[in-house]
Amino acid sequence: MEQTAQSLVDYRTQEGICILELNNPPANAYSHDLLRQLDAAILSARFDESVHVIVVRGKGEKFFCAGADIKHLRGRSAQFRYNFGLHGNETLCRLEQTPKLVIAALNGHALGGGLEMALACDIRVGKQDGGNLGLPEINLGLFPGMGGTQRLSRLIGKGRAMEIMMTGRSLNFEEGLELGILNNIFGKEAFWEETLAYARQFVPPHKASKAVGSIKRAVQSGIGMSLTDGLALERELLQQAFESEDAEEGIAAFVDKRMPAFKGE
Repeated sequence: MEQTAQSLVDYRTQEGICILELNNPPANAYSHDLLRQLDAAILSARFDESVHVIVVRGKGEKFFCAGADIKHLRGRSAQFRYNFGLHGNETLCRLEQTPKLVIAALNGHALGGGLEMALACDIRVGKQDGGNLGLPEINLGLFPGMGGTQRLSRLIGKGRAMEIMMTGRSLNFEEGLELGILNNIFGKEAFWEETLAYARQFVPPHKASKAVGSIKRAVQSGIGMSLTDGLALERELLQQAFESEDAEEGIAAFVDKRMPAFKGE
């Protein structure tokens, strides 16, 4: 990915994993420039055939992302604010619809748009005693408009989601795990190492990454369809999976009673 003079989103790859690191200290809050770089980074990872899993994290130890940079919005026109929110919404939809597994590594607080970013990822892991989750936009006379009202409600249920958003209260990571917002919590000292180890299980040769992507597409697109249409989508994706080299390898390995060696092809 082409680097700008001030990199607000660091992009690197290792072992089939793309790491997108928000780099806007002290709170990794997002501005218009950060959103533009994040959007470009998501597209780069989507088109990079060597990338099978995307991990999003924040720079430092205290914040994953504190949401929008409120000072950046002060004094701006209503039209700018509308387009800013629209661009954020579109960027997170692009992240959600990218046919590769996306893991949010919550190394610190995920608040407002930061939690909304994490909700647009497929799996969320947090650092033990690492911080708080919350959608406090109500305290600014606003509400979560970058997917929060829709994604949180679908994830934990309408009643609990509305209570969190209307009160603006924060949850610690352990509460987030109990509610189902987080999938896992990893130890404080080895959080990043455990996160990468977790991500590697979805990378060839361990898993057929195209099949992982197809599961994501079937769920993300199918959940908004009728059951009939969702099953039709599932059938089409399954046929594509049957045509892959990894399906041939998986079937052969099962018959030969050996571990498969997937290639992501």
